[in-house]
Amino acid sequence: MELLLLYYIVTNLLAFVTFFLDKRRAKANAWRISEKTLLTLVWIGGAFGAYIAMRLFRHKTLKPAFRLGVPIAILVHAGITAYFIF
Repeated sequence: MELLLLYYIVTNLLAFVTFFLDKRRAKANAWRISEKTLLTLVWIGGAFGAYIAMRLFRHKTLKPAFRLGVPIAILVHAGITAYFIF
């Protein structure tokens, strides 16, 4: 259980930082992080961190893949966590 918690902490921090960096690069017209990479981080476990970053930095909030995909990923990972707890 501790490993699962550590995994989610790391993936969520990584997703949060990656969304922040992509927003900063967008403002600077610099090289961007691909949407595929961002969504991969969401689906491997960083959905909650991505959601917080989306709201805090107002980034990718209008894109349907993120607006719908991130909350769905949160529910999926909540189900996975519940399965291991119970």
